[in-house]
Amino acid sequence: MTPAAPSPAYRRLSVEERRSQLLDAALTLFAHRAPEDVSLDDVAEAAGVSRPLVYRYFPGGKQQLYEAALRSAAEELRLCFDEPREGPLLPRLSRALDRYLAFVDQHDAGFQALLQGGSVVETSRTTAIVDGVRRAAAVHILRHLGVTDPGPRLRMTVRMWITAVEAASLIWLDEDKQPPLGELRDWLVDQFVAVLTVTAARDPRTASVVAALASADG
Repeated sequence: MTPAAPSPAYRRLSVEERRSQLLDAALTLFAHRAPEDVSLDDVAEAAGVSRPLVYRYFPGGKQQLYEAALRSAAEELRLCFDEPREGPLLPRLSRALDRYLAFVDQHDAGFQALLQGGSVVETSRTTAIVDGVRRAAAVHILRHLGVTDPGPRLRMTVRMWITAVEAASLIWLDEDKQPPLGELRDWLVDQFVAVLTVTAARDPRTASVVAALASADG
């Protein structure tokens, strides 16, 4: 009689490892399905654990798990704009957008649900998490511009552009991911320069930033 092949050795996970495993499973599901279409049973099955174990780590149920997964995704989005402040600005911005758009591409359904709202699990806390990503992105961009006291017009311009990036990302998903990512990135960088130039005509602080950019490119 042929002996049965040994089963893989079971390894007990630490609390943090298990929690990370459940979050990874949830994020994978939320990446491709709207939050209201994902159940705790789905998460348990994806992680290869029981439903009671999911409740043990997230006693608040689906809402707590969704918010934790959202915070994890938000942290990844924040890091997209955390580019070393070395070299010309526009290539830095391009690299940041490459990471941001790659996240959109890989988490398409989840990204749509996140930004479009209307989810049955949406709360003031989830809204604050998303807004935190926008504010963090604005802080990073202003640092890349080398501005410590931007003033309301420049600050508004940067935040408007971030909103435009979000809107373009959602439309890109709705348009079957066309144009190609590289073209979308370059177009968004051009838009950034354009809105800065428009604001510069009305705001001396922005004008000095645009002049510094032109000097660096020259």
